Amino acid sequence: MSRRGRAVATVLLATAVALGAAGAPGAAAAPRDTGWGRLATAALPDPTGPYPIGTTSLKLTDPDREFPLKPGKPRELMISFWYPTARPATGGDRAPFMAPAAAAHFGSAGSVGQTDYGFEPDRTDWAGVRTHARTDAPALPGGKRPVVLYSAGFGDPRTWGTALVEDLASRGYVVVTVDHTWDASEVEFPDGRLAASVFPELLADPGLDMGATLRTALQTRVDDTRFVLDQLAGLRCDRRLPAGLADSLDLDRIGMVGHSAGGSTALQTMHDDPRIAAGINMDGQLHFPGPDGRTGVHLTSVAQDGLNRPFLLMGTQNDDSGSYHQQPGWDALWQHSNGWHADVTLTGSRHASYTDAESLFPQLARQGAISPEKLADDIGDVRPERAELATRSYVAAFFDRWLRGRDDHLLDGPSARFPEMVYER
Repeated sequence: MSRRGRAVATVLLATAVALGAAGAPGAAAAPRDTGWGRLATAALPDPTGPYPIGTTSLKLTDPDREFPLKPGKPRELMISFWYPTARPATGGDRAPFMAPAAAAHFGSAGSVGQTDYGFEPDRTDWAGVRTHARTDAPALPGGKRPVVLYSAGFGDPRTWGTALVEDLASRGYVVVTVDHTWDASEVEFPDGRLAASVFPELLADPGLDMGATLRTALQTRVDDTRFVLDQLAGLRCDRRLPAGLADSLDLDRIGMVGHSAGGSTALQTMHDDPRIAAGINMDGQLHFPGPDGRTGVHLTSVAQDGLNRPFLLMGTQNDDSGSYHQQPGWDALWQHSNGWHADVTLTGSRHASYTDAESLFPQLARQGAISPEKLADDIGDVRPERAELATRSYVAAFFDRWLRGRDDHLLDGPSARFPEMVYER
């Protein structure tokens, strides 16, 4: 991701001015032939937990809200569930990484995804990437399971954290991923409509008040998340869900994790809504540009007030981030919080290292679909398999500790298992 693209993708970056800028295990789908020749393919890493995975998607409509930056229509959202099931997916049973129209748009020239990450347009078979989940599989019996919400970064679709989400589901969690419509690069609805991000057009306006725009975007994301929480409580009679799924949701044990703006959303929603018991912010800033977009720093309310419940900060080695010492929003949150909290920084990483870019992009680079320079800008020089393992391990350890009461002590301090994780408490 370019530095300008990353500024917007973190949502709360004080200098944001424009939207700009070793292979994983598993079998990749066969590439298709186009005018470019064979499209590049990639595979997601295998989940590490004991359970096979099911997935299903659901459209939700909030008739009482609209997106302030594109008014005139009720707020429509797409969410996906990822959950334990009895029988693993094989071959054609494996759910696609992205729906067809969304995949085509994501990979096209000028999409938010393509612009942010810098991969070659129309060179990757995004629709051919397969998950490890079986679509609409019945939920595994065995009682209620803790629920984790996932929010992707600014401009990213809800699918851009699938490797992490699948891993949590394989360990026994029900994970709900949320697309923030008109913010995400694109959202495909069941009737075939495609809602592309409005931000390229908005950010072309030189008079845009960046601070106000980012505050609006964050508040909308928080409102989306709280609406989804409301809807989860009423799904017991929803016939659109696979058998047993609604009954498996333990809404007394809810956590949230997000990357970039999704991480900011996770902690801000946690501040605003007591239903979220524990949260993880992966490289999402908690401060805004000043009123004119150039001067001053405005802290989010979660940074000003702090949290009284557990949270984990996971930073990367960008010029403008890292540990809480380097960020005014994170530092304020740290000083004002009296709940358990810790901070880890992944050595050699970049902003996209906590996303599916970490496992997919090295594979695409070997096929010429992303340049070595863009690859390094997106994910740094940390070994992809180590970044993936560290991310999954710390996220699982956090939620196991605070939602299940299972403590593997990984979060107690620096770990010899993960020397690349710099720990602060």
